Amino acid sequence: MTFTQWFFFFMAMNIVHGLATFKFYKKAGKDIWKAFVPFLNIYELMDIINRPKWWMIFVYIPIVNLLMIPVLWVQLLQVFGKKEDLDKWLAVLTLGLYVAYINFTQVDKLTYNPDHKDDKDTLVGSLVFAVIAATIVHTYFMQPYTIPTASLEKSLLIGDYLFVSKFHYGARPPMTTIAAPMVHDTLPLVKTRSYLKFPQLPYMRLPGFQKIKRNDIVVFNWPADTVKYFFQKDVAQYKPIDKKSHYVKRCVAVAGDSLEIKNGVVYINGKQTTYPDRTHLQHMYVVKTKDSMDFSRGTLMRLIKNYDIKEIYPLQKKGSYLMNLTDEKLSVVKNLSNVDTISLYESGKGEMYGNKDWDINNFGPIYIPKKGDILKLNKETYPLYKWIISRYDDHDAGHKIDKHQVELKGNDVYVDGKLTKEYKVNQDYYWMMGDNRSQSEDSRFWGYVPFDHVVGKPVFIFMSIDNDPNKKFLDKFRWDRIFTTVSGEGKRVSYLWPFLGLLLVYYVGKKFYDKKKNKDN
Repeated sequence: MTFTQWFFFFMAMNIVHGLATFKFYKKAGKDIWKAFVPFLNIYELMDIINRPKWWMIFVYIPIVNLLMIPVLWVQLLQVFGKKEDLDKWLAVLTLGLYVAYINFTQVDKLTYNPDHKDDKDTLVGSLVFAVIAATIVHTYFMQPYTIPTASLEKSLLIGDYLFVSKFHYGARPPMTTIAAPMVHDTLPLVKTRSYLKFPQLPYMRLPGFQKIKRNDIVVFNWPADTVKYFFQKDVAQYKPIDKKSHYVKRCVAVAGDSLEIKNGVVYINGKQTTYPDRTHLQHMYVVKTKDSMDFSRGTLMRLIKNYDIKEIYPLQKKGSYLMNLTDEKLSVVKNLSNVDTISLYESGKGEMYGNKDWDINNFGPIYIPKKGDILKLNKETYPLYKWIISRYDDHDAGHKIDKHQVELKGNDVYVDGKLTKEYKVNQDYYWMMGDNRSQSEDSRFWGYVPFDHVVGKPVFIFMSIDNDPNKKFLDKFRWDRIFTTVSGEGKRVSYLWPFLGLLLVYYVGKKFYDKKKNKDN
């Protein structure tokens, strides 16, 4: 829906509210017309139900309002004496129609009591407001996230639990306005969709206090996502931007950059890129031993145990192995006495964007579009820019996977049936890659990440658990990673024990203070 469509929808909802409640307003001594005026009607409603005026803020926050509006229905009925459990359930389950029914049939006979109190409702209200507060934090400030795949190993590990900041790059209000709070695209247990595709808000973003920088680790909605469930192949289907699957990758190039990959090395604007301290890149290598000899079992065990090289795969050719190695581990393997040659694993040519000379280790050069750029459209650029034009660039929350039809006919590009030589870009784009370079499905496979798909910046690891079934329970906890920052210089430092120490000091201090206070009294 466009902003104009939303304006008329919003006005229509206020008219519906007025028609469903105007007799409540009149009975409470308010002018009937106030029930129909946007914002004023909710302000006056707070007065009618004798609740703080700031509560009205929650009515206008997407997703949060789904929790708040039923609370207001119940509160309105209660101050007019309709406080039985059946009244509450009918108000919620009929989506407010029961309130309208009471408005037209019974309000004149009811007694208005704004001082109504109910201890049971106070408890329920506290729980509801706890969920509301958690939803606000989750949506606009900080969201927990777990690392599900090995694409950023060894920088971030499977089983790392992160806090992702929404405010670094600017929080993005939900586009799907009717959705279950604090879950993503699927309801737990029942495994059904957690949202309705209609109505949807236009794309908006609150101001952030920093821009995405090169080599930032970023959480984003996977632009190419058309699957029903993560990790499950399915018939392609439309998904709203904010309900596409979450990915976490490293932003190796920002809008306006030129990128090229040569033999696995990334070059930005013609210069070899450098990475932050805690970056641990991995590449897959073919390791050949001398005289076609296999590694001894002892050598393999030392590589696995002493050097934590877990991914070692024997190839069909005797004496050849496929190994996933960081630069540090590469040096270890090179120094083994029976190693003959080590070469970067090649995935094969002619597999990427229709270019016969590109693969995951040799790619580009390509340009990363920025807002306002005029892109030249032709046979060579068509594979790179097709999805920008067809799916991403207009922020439209429509109900089709491709919002525009983009076709290549000969050497020319046609958009919605019209010959198009140039295209003006409407937003910034980014190039995201995993640190586990040979085992990461990233921008090399599905292209650019639009800024409207950006979710936030991982800032803190609050828990890290190794899922190895062979480890004992306590050994599964990676104590050196718990309570550590994602970014930073130097060796990772855990703040777990200082935090627990402060909690202990607080607990002992409070006990002493309370004991002294009781003694003085």
